[in-house]
Amino acid sequence: MVERATIVLVALFAASTCAAMVPVSAAAPSLQASVAPEAPTLSPARNAAEAGMVRLRDLDPALHHDIRYATRRNFTGRRVPGYRRAECLLLRPAAEALVRVERRLRAQGYALLLHDCYRPVRAVRAFVEWARSDDERTRAEYYPALPKSALVPDYIAEQSGHSRGATVDVALLDCRSSDCIPVDMGTRFDFFGPEAHTAAPQPTAVREARRRLVDAMAAEGFVNYPLEWWHFSWRAGPVPPLVYDFGVR
Repeated sequence: MVERATIVLVALFAASTCAAMVPVSAAAPSLQASVAPEAPTLSPARNAAEAGMVRLRDLDPALHHDIRYATRRNFTGRRVPGYRRAECLLLRPAAEALVRVERRLRAQGYALLLHDCYRPVRAVRAFVEWARSDDERTRAEYYPALPKSALVPDYIAEQSGHSRGATVDVALLDCRSSDCIPVDMGTRFDFFGPEAHTAAPQPTAVREARRRLVDAMAAEGFVNYPLEWWHFSWRAGPVPPLVYDFGVR
């Protein structure tokens, strides 16, 4: 979900698809040393078509969606501004790559669960405003061990790669039986804390699930953000230096 200016998205974890996972303690320092590039330009696009984005449902109607920000079931405790519908929108090349990930996983008996894709700039601003407020209603569920002031910038950033239309938050489903069921990934989506770091110590089944997800996403050019097992940005092709603010609908 929420990441340190994911316009920055480090390739720190990309190599992990071919090597052992690095310790969490090794990942954090290099993230802290990252230098963010100049802020992208706000696009005048008024809708997905003008931005060159497509709905994932239109490419693959079987994709599973659980877009929490279109509901109150998220860390802010309220519907997030800009989410008019529970849809996943992405720039076409990133969307087509994600569909290929889905097909790769289906061949293994698994599937993706989409939590977030394109995120309007207004939603990013709402997250920052929430982080700076005294609203603590969701602490027990989402950040029990961290002071709220510590959420910025590692977990909540003033600029988000999601607003560029090529970053996604996804989980895994196990579809080897008649119904697809959520795979235990060790923490809930959008959990703020070291347990959610992709390489954090976890039971074997959780480590294997995270590895399966990282490997499948990396095969189609998606790079993981090491502090959030669910967070990936497509880096296999050019992405315009633009952010967007039209509503998700």
